[in-house]
Amino acid sequence: MRMDQFIFKSKYKNTLIAFMVIGLISMVITWFQDDALHTRFWSNYLHNTMYFTGIAFAALMLMTMGILTYGSWWVAFKRLWEAYSMFLITGLILMLVVVGGVWGHYHHLYHWTDAEDVANDLILKGKSGFLNPYWYTLGTVIVIGAWAYFAIKLRQLSKEQDNNNGFDDIKEYKRMKVLSSIFLPIAGFSSAAMIWQWIMSLDAHWYSTLFAWYATASWVVACFAFTALLIIFLKGQGFINFVTVEHLHDVGKFVFAITVFWTYLWFSQFMLIWYGNNGEETTYFNRQMQQYPVLFWGNLVINFVLPFLVLLRNDTKRKIGSMVFVCILVIFGHWWDFFLMIKPGTLHTAHEALAKMEGGHGAVAEGAEHASNFVSGFTLPGLLEIGTMLGFFGLFVYVTFVQLGKLSLKPKHDPLLPESLHHHVQ
Repeated sequence: MRMDQFIFKSKYKNTLIAFMVIGLISMVITWFQDDALHTRFWSNYLHNTMYFTGIAFAALMLMTMGILTYGSWWVAFKRLWEAYSMFLITGLILMLVVVGGVWGHYHHLYHWTDAEDVANDLILKGKSGFLNPYWYTLGTVIVIGAWAYFAIKLRQLSKEQDNNNGFDDIKEYKRMKVLSSIFLPIAGFSSAAMIWQWIMSLDAHWYSTLFAWYATASWVVACFAFTALLIIFLKGQGFINFVTVEHLHDVGKFVFAITVFWTYLWFSQFMLIWYGNNGEETTYFNRQMQQYPVLFWGNLVINFVLPFLVLLRNDTKRKIGSMVFVCILVIFGHWWDFFLMIKPGTLHTAHEALAKMEGGHGAVAEGAEHASNFVSGFTLPGLLEIGTMLGFFGLFVYVTFVQLGKLSLKPKHDPLLPESLHHHVQ
């Protein structure tokens, strides 16, 4: 077996297809067991689409940052990030379903899609220049389309680099630098704007200037955790033996570092809003703390306390068992984080929409109050949510494995590869 050429074996395919079947069955059951608006189905769909598309975006962003800073340590496993980034094409297709739902009123995920509510709500009316179906559609198509374009171009240049005659010709690397310098400013602005649109506007009466950083940090740490797990898996299967424990150690350090950074953003966002005591902002956290305490405090325990304590020791990042445990915990934990970002807002909007359909404004208040009770699939993730997540996970890994099989796992003619292969952590 060539250790630098990935083979997408039948047993891998069958396992991942089984995960996707579990996800599909879970979504079908969710649809037929759901309320009249199918809120649980649509919120699960948006939740997982956002999470895995965001990980693909994070991989592309990390890759372009590495190119611009002449980083070499990551080059040995850069094929993994290239493969992750190609999921952006799938992510765009998945998000087009949500866009169609906005126009066809097939779902009630966003309060601002109700024209009557916007006309009678000063806050929604004030934000209507940004929160409207036109910008949602254009932003989604243009932004994810642009991300996918840069991912494809960098992938093509990486392939051309493999086919050149050696290290004398670095024209592909220079073109990668140009593309990366163009992409990063676009990524910084567009990701923030679309995170506000896709996720923060689910609670359209609140806002946070830190929210885009917070969500992006969640994507980035999940991307590093996925990277560590895939490195361990591939090495266990006899591939990428040129990637050493030194590389894994640095990936582990980034999992630790971004975990701390995420927690800093978690605390800063919460503390500044709570201290400011602005009504339309503090209600967001008050609802999470009062109605979703397990989600709210569990988020901090899973995504900070446990990873921090395990990874605090330097040698833990070199231990396969410890890294596998922490990375699985981090991937699930930040999926939990996005669950908390998405579910409370969609449930509240659904209760208001259903109450209006049944009895007017009095029923709206009653429906909103009902949101404080336990609701399966919203107050906590249920089996259908876990099944749906496994389906999207299977799809993400399937796309990744297909891409890994197309090129050599070793980027043979990358000018920084020799330095990466001799990478050593002091």
